Amino acid sequence: MDNHQSPGQRSAPPGNEPVEDLRVGVVGIGWAGQQHLKAYDSLAGVRIVSLAGMEQDLRDSLQAEYSIPNAFAEWEEMLEHGGLDAVSVAVPTFLHAPIAVAALERGIHVLSEKPIARNAAEGQSMVDAARKAGRVLDVAFNHRRRGDIQALKGVIDDGGLGRPYYAKASWLRRSGIPTLGSWFTNPELAGGGPLADIGVHALDYALHLLGEPKVVAVSAATHSELGPQGRGGGSEYSALASSHAFEVEDFASAFLRLEGGGTLLIEASWATYRETDDLLDFTVYGTDGGAELKVQGAPFPPVGQLRVFTEKDGESADYVPPVLPGRAHDGVVEDFVAAVRGGKDVWGEHDGALALYRAQIIDACYQSAREQKEVRL
Repeated sequence: MDNHQSPGQRSAPPGNEPVEDLRVGVVGIGWAGQQHLKAYDSLAGVRIVSLAGMEQDLRDSLQAEYSIPNAFAEWEEMLEHGGLDAVSVAVPTFLHAPIAVAALERGIHVLSEKPIARNAAEGQSMVDAARKAGRVLDVAFNHRRRGDIQALKGVIDDGGLGRPYYAKASWLRRSGIPTLGSWFTNPELAGGGPLADIGVHALDYALHLLGEPKVVAVSAATHSELGPQGRGGGSEYSALASSHAFEVEDFASAFLRLEGGGTLLIEASWATYRETDDLLDFTVYGTDGGAELKVQGAPFPPVGQLRVFTEKDGESADYVPPVLPGRAHDGVVEDFVAAVRGGKDVWGEHDGALALYRAQIIDACYQSAREQKEVRL
């Protein structure tokens, strides 16, 4: 069905006029979908008009909480109903591409959860659909919006470290497999394990901090040691579900060669014997200084420990930059809404290409791990 012909449907404006009373829908009612709902609800001139999710009790509860006029079990019903300017896609990864492409073909702007899709080929189909429709496709990388990462970005961009030549980024859990036996542990549904799930966050904020250098080659390894034994679920992550076998990695590391000679190491773990608290971190060494960021208990502390190491007149001049809490999903949704309201002049800048590049790198990492050799991009 053409979005412009749906009963009561109003398309996004053809020119640069701001969209008044932006009408949004959310597909997916788990943790991520609830973050999108909360963020949209806080914005003036935005109305949540549709919700889609399979769990009826939770769907009914959220519909009542946010006074949403339309609620559906199936995402296809929501799109068919029409009346949408934009939609958030917060569902299992295998559904990202079909929902996003269907929405974009109806002229609806799309904000998708990360990763963009199970693989780069699916991600490319989403980017192609966004470009063909002339609509916004954004992907939610909320951790780059952390206040500590933004503070470090300012230090690097201002030349405080000189030229960065080595960096390491990781997100490590001790017992954090997100529901043993769920879709997360099935490669056909999730696209991969922790490298695709939380490693893509580390990859994103690392490349963002380094100024988006081109990755020229990767050498990666994956390990699946604890999950197949039913271990690594932890108290926060139920191990009761068993509809799928554990068929992904539970630890991954990747060595990335960057254009210009720099290097980046990425580590991602759902389950490994280490300290109890989750750790999100970033270390960078530059020609004039270095820096370390550690977020113990990630991702929940709004501000981690950030230190900058440098010198002045041959003496240590290390310091702790001032850091404010970031905006997380609130910032993601605000930026998406601003892009939609920006009109055609900015829509082309939001076509999902950056998230697609992340997917291409992750694909190369998995290929490298399978073939046990370096893969050039």
